[in-house]
Amino acid sequence: MAILENIRKRTTILILIIGLALFAFVISGVFTNSSFAGGKMGSSVAEINGDEIPIDEFRRKVEVASNRFGPSASSMMVVNQVWDQEVRNSILGQQFEDLGIDIERDQIMNYIKTIPAYNQNPQFLNENGIFDEYKFLDFIADLKVNSPSQYNLWLQDEQSIIQNAKQQTYFNLVKAGVGATLKEGELDYKLANDKVDIKYVRIPYTSIADSTINITKSEIQTYINSHKEKFKQEKARDIQYVYFEEKASAADEDAIKQETLKLLDDTIEYRQETDRMDTIPGFRNTTDLEDFLDRRSDIKYDTIYKAKKDLPSSFADTLVALKVGEIFGPYRDGNYFKVSKMVDKKINGTAKASHILISWKGAKSAGENITRTKEEAEIKAKELLDEAKKKDAVFVQLARDNSDGPSAPNGGDLGYFQQGAMVADFNDFVFGNATGTIGLVETEFGFHVIKIDDKQDIYRIATLAREIEPSETTVNTLFQDATKFEMDAISGEKAFTDLAKESDYEVRPVNKIMAMDENLPGLGSQRGIVQWAFNEETKVGEVKRFNVNNGYVIAQMTGSYDAGLKSVEDASTTVLPILRKERKAKQLIAANKGKSMEDVAKDNSVSVSNASALNVKTPTIPGAGREPMVVGRAFAMNVGDTSDFIIGETGVFLISVTNKQEAPVLENYSTFANSIKTMNAGRVNNAVYEALKKTSEIEDNRAVFY
Repeated sequence: MAILENIRKRTTILILIIGLALFAFVISGVFTNSSFAGGKMGSSVAEINGDEIPIDEFRRKVEVASNRFGPSASSMMVVNQVWDQEVRNSILGQQFEDLGIDIERDQIMNYIKTIPAYNQNPQFLNENGIFDEYKFLDFIADLKVNSPSQYNLWLQDEQSIIQNAKQQTYFNLVKAGVGATLKEGELDYKLANDKVDIKYVRIPYTSIADSTINITKSEIQTYINSHKEKFKQEKARDIQYVYFEEKASAADEDAIKQETLKLLDDTIEYRQETDRMDTIPGFRNTTDLEDFLDRRSDIKYDTIYKAKKDLPSSFADTLVALKVGEIFGPYRDGNYFKVSKMVDKKINGTAKASHILISWKGAKSAGENITRTKEEAEIKAKELLDEAKKKDAVFVQLARDNSDGPSAPNGGDLGYFQQGAMVADFNDFVFGNATGTIGLVETEFGFHVIKIDDKQDIYRIATLAREIEPSETTVNTLFQDATKFEMDAISGEKAFTDLAKESDYEVRPVNKIMAMDENLPGLGSQRGIVQWAFNEETKVGEVKRFNVNNGYVIAQMTGSYDAGLKSVEDASTTVLPILRKERKAKQLIAANKGKSMEDVAKDNSVSVSNASALNVKTPTIPGAGREPMVVGRAFAMNVGDTSDFIIGETGVFLISVTNKQEAPVLENYSTFANSIKTMNAGRVNNAVYEALKKTSEIEDNRAVFY
């Protein structure tokens, strides 16, 4: 862990090591039959089609992933990401084994050559700018000898790298079998370009109020049983909780504010070392702000000058208006009471500029692609200066098209910087000229066409800050309140919600928690509560207290759902609209059966409308929305025919076909066939894996270990 910590601190080295050592298998002997994982160890975190994933192996991979992601990634996020990768590797690995897919050395090297991080790295390019595998292998060999810890660490990834190469081969084989005939291309062309015009009347479902349609539980259950695939559910839990948050009371806040005020003025204190009463300067009069704030403030002295935009937005106007030596406060900013003193101001102390760098061969930091001489660079820079000064010039585009600097993709924008941040000549030009000035400056990096975009005043402000925290009395009272509520809730004499109501506590319900969930609304990451809810010994109605970062949570489990079909109650939000629509369609058809289109329109207070140039590929009817059933029926009818009632998405329809227009016949439909082939090939990777995953037997034991 100490080694990994040191690696993390060296970002530049880390990027290189990560990128290169991942491929250490090229020389590490993976082309033998040795196995990285070894035998099965201990319990399994998963069983996939009979193959187990040992928990010990899984934990090692989680640890490696955690080190890569750093502290910003939550533990469960890392676990789930490793899980997804392991499931994918296992399912596809079984396919590779069945099909006899393996990867040889030359295939692995070819795979490396497709990765820009390596095939564009100057360290591995020959004199012709081509990736040189021997340079790459020499680097790995050197890493193995001189950096064994990093080498061994990244060597753990070799199996996943091989897996990626195998996946590429496997999916390429599948894609090779994906095609489209000219007949399919012709059909695709006709679906988009054959047109039909219709006259129609629509009776919207909204013409019948939902409240008039009574759907029974048995009808919902029948629908669920007939559509089981749509209503599968995983194990889930419902809880409710009361959150006792450790936060400062009004009395605590007032006390902290008064303490802050006391620090402004001088105090007289007895000094044992001098055996006399001395005057101790307060924030208002101290001459050593850094020492004072280091001892008395919860936020240390920040000597950096800041622009107005970098100050607290609610108080920025007041702060920048202070005179040097003037004080403002106390004011509340977030979770602090603050008092700020203006220490210094610099007019136009920060500037924003853009530049176009024209470098020459031999200039500092010039890329290998720079071949122009200094004289040629100067000529080009002067030409660009003249271009940039034109009234209609777009400096951003000029920079993107011509600059040799790293800021070129951003239009040459260098952002804001203060005096001394740039090389001397560049700095003097920017801070010695007015906003809007465009000029030419020469430095050791090349010729710079500079545009001064903006200037801002900057301020050095010293701030005395005291954090607003709950007092010991408040914390003790909170603990007592939480304990009492917990004991009363456990006793069961009164319902959880009734107890909370008596003391005016807010009860927050959380429904359908999944076994691998981590975050709970209002609480953030609370994996412990989720694990408790899914513990087999935890019963509905049970109460438990949890210590959280800023207080206590008293939670009660209120519901438990086994894997299987959703209940009527849970599925009703989905099923009710479907059944209501079916019932309304029957009623509307029965009430208007046998009527002409005009009579239907008159009796239902709707109008007869026209829609032209409809096609099957985008079956949208103006004024009615997407209606594939209606448009599809229209193409099956002859001109002049009138349909029976059609049950559509938004209502029931009567339609009459007024015109049909077939698309012009083409000599060749290869363009459309190729488009279908490309689209289908693009779907292969995800579609094939999802199909394999759907038919796999996956036993997920993550919740047992995490």
